[in-house]
This record gives sequence, C-alpha cells and structure tokens, in this order.
Amino acid sequence: MDDAATPAGAGADAAGSRSRTRRRARAPKPRRRATFVGVLGELLITAGVVTLLYVGWQLWIGDIIYGAEREAQAQEQSELWQQQYEDEIAASPEATETPAPADTTAEPVIAAEPDDAEIFGVMHIPRFGPDYRVNIAGGITRARTLDPIGIGHYPGTQMPGDVGNVALAAHRTTWGKPFNRIADLHVGDPVVIETADGWYTYRFRTLEYVQPSAVEVLLPVPQQTGVEANGRYLTMTSCSPMYSLAERIVAYSVFDFFTPRSAGPPSSLNGAA
Repeated sequence: MDDAATPAGAGADAAGSRSRTRRRARAPKPRRRATFVGVLGELLITAGVVTLLYVGWQLWIGDIIYGAEREAQAQEQSELWQQQYEDEIAASPEATETPAPADTTAEPVIAAEPDDAEIFGVMHIPRFGPDYRVNIAGGITRARTLDPIGIGHYPGTQMPGDVGNVALAAHRTTWGKPFNRIADLHVGDPVVIETADGWYTYRFRTLEYVQPSAVEVLLPVPQQTGVEANGRYLTMTSCSPMYSLAERIVAYSVFDFFTPRSAGPPSSLNGAA
C-alpha cells in the first residue's frame, strides 16, 4: 500500500508545482511609474509631430490652396472691372462708337496711390502659366497685404505707367508664393499689370541680389541716388534664397505700352513679344 501510494503522491506534488510555476509566469509585470522626464519626452515628440505637420501644410498643401484662392480672387477682380466698363458703355450716349482695335496703345492712365490693403491691380505673368494672376494692393505689411491678398505696392513709389519706379513686393514661399518663380523670368518676358483702366505691359530686363537694407532699389531710378527719372520702371522684390531672409532678389522691368480697356486684353497676356 505504501509503495503504491508514494508515486501517486509524488506525481500530485509535481503537478501542483508546475501549476504554481505557470501562474507565476502569467502574473502581470508591475506598471512603470510615470516620471517627469518620460512625460516631458512624450510631450516634446507630440509637439515635434505637430510642428512638422504645420510646416508641411504651410509649404505644400497650404500653398496649393492659397495659390488657387489668389487666382480665383484675381479672376473675380478682372471680371468685375470688365463688367463695370461694359455697364458704363451701355449707359453712355457714345455706346454706339466703334471699339478700339485690339492691341491699341495709348498714353497710360495714372491712378492715385491706393490706401493700405486697397486692391488696385492684378498682375499677369505668362511665364508663370496662363492662369497666373494675383491681386495687387497698397502697402507691404504681411498682416494686411502680403498674406491675405498677395502682392503689395511700396508706399511712395510710382503707380503703373507713371514716370519713375513702380515697386512691388510678394512672398517667394508660403501664402500662395506669388513671386516663387521670379528667378525664372527671361529677358523680354511681359509682366502685365491690369487695372480698371486697362493693361500696362512691362518687359523684364535683369535680376539682382541685394541686402535687405538696400532701399536704393526703390528709388525713382533704381540704385541711382539723386537721379531724376526719365523712364518708367517696375521693380519686384522678394526674399532670397528660398526659405530665408538673408537677402532680397530683385527683378527689374521697363515699361513697354499701355492698352486701354476699350481695346480689350493685349496680346502680351499670351506671352507675345
């Protein structure tokens, strides 16, 4: 009896020992206590991810959206001016007069300088694509003009078509980046400013890189202190290099001709020489 009972008891003890071992193996590990360093690290990682998403939005996705909005707003402005012109003609006793031939040129109409953030023009640059059009407004502050509208006019500089220097500024990156391709301009490329009165065609001449403090580019004759203007110039400024404020890239153009609205859009809008 004793000999028979001993193996059975030993087997039961062994089984119980294995069961206890499995229970100990399955026992959950104690949770680590949160530490200040660990929480701070997780917060920094989260902040980094959010920052990268924001940068990606600003540099790519946002630019696509802002660019499309700028073009749509400028198209609406052009259509508004055309509709106003047609309404004036319809209400005028001279409405039966023969319209001016296409590409008619005339003495340029010089408008008054706009108020801050007041839209007065639309820029067309065929080199940048057939749909490129951006509103131009008074002032060059980011909050009121450059970010929400597109292109800003330096206060105190000349207006389109006037003798002297029409100076404009716009972003090269972000907020629709109106002057993103400014370095792609070729000599002779038309740069056209549309207003309620018609179209002012300038021709690109050269690029220059200057320090941010080089305000001489805004003079009536760019870079020529004390020289009286006898020509009509257009100066476009933006940041350089890309994503940096270290320098300014400056594109100079000279006036070619003015086309009154009665003559219809000039061929220069199609990039014609």
